[in-house]
Order: sequence, then structure tokens, then C-alpha cells
Amino acid sequence: MAAWIVLCILFGLFLAQYFPVLSITINNMQIAGISIPIGVCLFLMMYPALLNVKLEELKKLFHNPKPIILTLVSNWVWAPLVTAYLAYYFLGGRNQLIVSLILLGSSPCTAMVLVWGVLADGNQEQNIINTSLNTITIMFLYAPIVSLLTGIQNIPIDRVALVMSVFVFIGVPLVIGYFSKRYLTSRKGEMWFDNIYRPALGKIAILALLTTLVVLFSLNGSVLMQHPEEMILVSIPLLLGFIIVVGLNLFVTRLAGLRYKEAIISVIIGSSSHFEIAIATAISLYGLGSQAALGTTMGLFWEVPIMLSLVYLGKKLNSKGFWKE
Repeated sequence: MAAWIVLCILFGLFLAQYFPVLSITINNMQIAGISIPIGVCLFLMMYPALLNVKLEELKKLFHNPKPIILTLVSNWVWAPLVTAYLAYYFLGGRNQLIVSLILLGSSPCTAMVLVWGVLADGNQEQNIINTSLNTITIMFLYAPIVSLLTGIQNIPIDRVALVMSVFVFIGVPLVIGYFSKRYLTSRKGEMWFDNIYRPALGKIAILALLTTLVVLFSLNGSVLMQHPEEMILVSIPLLLGFIIVVGLNLFVTRLAGLRYKEAIISVIIGSSSHFEIAIATAISLYGLGSQAALGTTMGLFWEVPIMLSLVYLGKKLNSKGFWKE
């Protein structure tokens, strides 16, 4: 996955240099200021992820609430605050890049963590409960927290567009996902849905994500080639934020006495970002060729190798007896 991301970024930069008319043509296919091709790609990124929501699993919240609570605190307190502070400190005066980091830090992951959790051999029941809960809470907390953190430094932001982004890119795919899942499982069966339909859509979602990357970097390519320091600059607080939040989550899960299978899921979910909604919101607020869109895309660029490293680190710490047996 990481290799494909790098290849798509390089291909986008190549298009920016030699075929700039192609990305501009795509961007000009708009309705009400929204790029139709990118809107379709963003929906295809979001819809498969929201098929993972299992509302019936939420009734199990009280079976073992401690790791769930710790993850929620990380998602909605530590991660947004740490990311916002680092953004203000390192990116002062670059409002769009600051907003891009706040969008990333305030969006708990609901999709890729299912993959990381399997690779880390974590508690998958907890993983499903947490991701389902995150999907519900993001509907109500994402816009208020982003508004609060941008308002602290008086950064102007279209709050109506922010709320509409949550509704369009989370609410609509969530509703469509819920009813399509009910219909398809009743017609084809749950086994067909889980083993054929969802995996096929997962491949489409990856293709849509990679297509979005190509377009984003093709539109920003000329600016990036002239000012590569923008990517480096936004990467510094991003990487520091990951390190600090991961460190906090490791310490807290150990202090709370969690066992490895629960602790690693709390660390993974509590430290990752829902880059799909962050990218979609940045494009909705500032446009496809904006610095904000680029900043959120850099979040995706770094998250994949960092999460893979975290899976390895978790297993290594477990072998050293970091958590309870």
C-alpha cells in the first residue's frame, strides 16, 4: 500500500509537469463548486469503510468498558489537542496547513484500523465496537471540535461547509451503507456480503483513494516542485504528533493494566486518523488544489508506514512483557 501511495504521488507530479491540462479539465467538471470525479472518488472511499459499522455490537460496550473509554479519550481529547498545538507552533501564519492538521487530528479512524488490528493480533471484537462507536461520535463531535480548535487562534473557517461535509461524506454514506447492507444480506446472505461484496468494494475504495492522490498532486505539483519545503514543513508536526500520541497511549494502556490484545487496539485506534473525511472536508472547504487538501494528503502518506511500524512495535513490546500477560 505504501509503495502504491508513493507511485501515485510521483505520477501526479509527473502529470503536473507534462500534462497539466488533464488535471485542470478534471477539476473543472464541477457542480456548485464540487469536483464531480473527486466527489465520486470520495464517496467510493467512504462507503466501503462505513459498511464496517455494526450497531448491534454497541450493546457490548459495558462488557469491558476500560479500553473503549481510553480510546475515546485519546481520539477526542489528546490527539486533537496535541495536533492543534504542534500545528500552531510549527505552521504559524499558514492557516490552511494548520486547518489540515486539525482536520486530521480530530478525525478518529474507522476503516484501516480493522486491518492494523488483524495484523497486530488484537481483540477484533473491541476493534469492531470502537470503529462503530467512532463512526457515530464523529457525526456529532467532528465539526464542533474542529470549529473550537480553529477558533482558538481566530482562523476563519466556513462552519456551514464543515457541517455539510460531515453530513455529505459521513452521514449519507452511513445511511446508504446501513440500508444497502440490510437489503443485500437479506437477499444474498451475510456470508456473500462479508466474503464477496465487501472485499470487492474494498478494492474499489483503494483505487478511488489512489486516483484522488494522483489528481491532488497533479494540481499541486507545480507549486510543490517550486516549494518542496511545504511538504517537509507540514510533515514535522505530523510526525511529532504521531510520536507523542502513540507514546501517551502506550503509557496509559500500561498504567491501566490492559492486556496486550485490548491495549494494542486502543493504541492503534487512538493514534490513527480518518484521512478520508479529512481530505474530503479540506477539499470541500478550500478546493481541490489547496494547501489544506495537500496537508491532509500528507497525513495519509505518513500514516501507512507509521501504523505498520506500530504493529511491529506492539508485538515487540508484548514479547518484552510491556503489558499484562
